[in-house]
Amino acid sequence: MKRDLTNSPVERKNVLNNNIAIPEIYKAVSFPGVLLEKKFRYTKQQLSEFFEVDVRTIERVLANNEDEIISNGYEVLTGNRLKIFKEEFIKIINPHYKEELNKAPSLGVFTFKALLNFGMLLTDSERARQIRSLILDIVIDVLNEKVQGHTKFINQREEQYLFVAMDEFDYRTKFTNAIDHYIEKNNFKYSQLTDKVYKSIFKENASEYKKILRLNSKQSVRSTFYTEILRIISDYENAFAVELEDCFNEKGRKLTLTEAHSLFNDFSKRAEKMMYASIQDARSKMASRDLAFRDALHEKLEDYIKEVSEEDFEKFLGEQSMTIERRLEENKDVFKRLKNR
Repeated sequence: MKRDLTNSPVERKNVLNNNIAIPEIYKAVSFPGVLLEKKFRYTKQQLSEFFEVDVRTIERVLANNEDEIISNGYEVLTGNRLKIFKEEFIKIINPHYKEELNKAPSLGVFTFKALLNFGMLLTDSERARQIRSLILDIVIDVLNEKVQGHTKFINQREEQYLFVAMDEFDYRTKFTNAIDHYIEKNNFKYSQLTDKVYKSIFKENASEYKKILRLNSKQSVRSTFYTEILRIISDYENAFAVELEDCFNEKGRKLTLTEAHSLFNDFSKRAEKMMYASIQDARSKMASRDLAFRDALHEKLEDYIKEVSEEDFEKFLGEQSMTIERRLEENKDVFKRLKNR
């Protein structure tokens, strides 16, 4: 999917929130700044020279996108912080600015993230276009390096995934047992009711989801779900299993599949109200993460797409993330204790 950094605030934020990729981009750009409070800072003049545009263009872009650029590190220095910056700038960057800097009672400076932000907003700069291309290449390279190309199962790198998946397996068994015990024999009852759960939560059935994530026939849909999705599916299926049992007890017989569908339709309307916040959150996380990490667009969830947080990038790509095989190995003693309980 083609990514347009100039027009999409979400795409820009997804780059700037990616603290795993930012250091690699900094190495590639290799543009010296003044280190102040553990962050490199740049002046408007430096940005002007770097992007090969005049200072008025920098000021115009800043004025038109002030909130966004401030959120990514632009600020005005005064007092002692300005004094420290001036001294370092004159010493490290350019001593010829000494007289000009000493006159300034305040000075607007940009962090490296704010510099990159400019590179995504400047449309009339060839250097900015090159920076955007470099950014996207590095973001993709870092992602592929971290997950060895297995983005379909990036969800499994989360620290809590394995234990949530184990719990979900138990709830899934309760759901399928309820379908077996309380609904008349029908070859389609498991798949149809599972699809109804999926559509209630993220508006897609299993085959639609597989197509969007480009899963093959042997790859499990559930093995690609994030922990938040697994949790809400567990809640949903467990609650409906109780509904099936209650209806079975009330009627004194197994339900037909048609009756089960009708029961689910009534249940889902109530669940939509009772679980509204959880469902909205699940839709947003699935749509946003899949677009950022898997390059997969859920068109039915397009309105739920938001930026991916710094915490999510750390969760799936950072030091605490790892393959499920490695996590299984690290937790083998835990699983032995669980087995022997």
